Amino acid sequence: MVSEHIIKSYDQELQRLDNIIAEMGGLAESQLAAAIDAVSKRDSELAARVVKGDSRVDNLERDVEGLVVRLLALRQPMARDLRQIIAALKIASDLERIADYAGNVAKRAIALNQTPPVRPAGGIPRMGRLGGIMIKDVLDAFVERDAEKALAVWLRDEEMDDLYTSLFRELLTYMIEDPRNITSCTHLLFMAKNLERIGDHTTNIAETLYFLVHGTPLAQVRPKRDRTSLAYTPDATADDPEDDEA
Repeated sequence: MVSEHIIKSYDQELQRLDNIIAEMGGLAESQLAAAIDAVSKRDSELAARVVKGDSRVDNLERDVEGLVVRLLALRQPMARDLRQIIAALKIASDLERIADYAGNVAKRAIALNQTPPVRPAGGIPRMGRLGGIMIKDVLDAFVERDAEKALAVWLRDEEMDDLYTSLFRELLTYMIEDPRNITSCTHLLFMAKNLERIGDHTTNIAETLYFLVHGTPLAQVRPKRDRTSLAYTPDATADDPEDDEA
């Protein structure tokens, strides 16, 4: 059997897989940044462009799936190559979900712009900026195959949970104090939940990358500090990308 290191086209296909993941990650990162910008500036046109741009990430995920099937069928990869291919499939799925959640934030931004501004809206950009940093760092870790950098991203999920819990409580307080805030604050609650889920999917990517580099799962228990389950929370499935027809 000819070694995969001798077959140049095999190496090119593996590199193509990495390139698509990097492109997906860049798009997901920019989609999130634009969605947060749309919230901050109350820019419905920008939000609409974010929603429309989601299809590009979907198309790239299909490219990854097709290339993975080809590699598994024709190359019969083993060891690290097999880990790279399976990792790419899992990471592509997480990036597609991240872009979907960014699109949901943009959709909520359009609705939010139809209501008067409320002060807790400032918590959304803070969560969004942290999410953007986590995505960028985990993509850098992927390119560099840096498991320690991936672990640092994994640990930052606690910070995202803290921001989410704090904003959740602040929004509930605003709704209790003045029922006129309920509509605006409900949109913000869903935005915050979408951003918290972006943090979770970024953490998934970090775990996958750790496995890719070391060949063993991350032994630590994932840190979670989301305390909102102790209070009323909106139905998370209402803004779940899997239930989105758009």
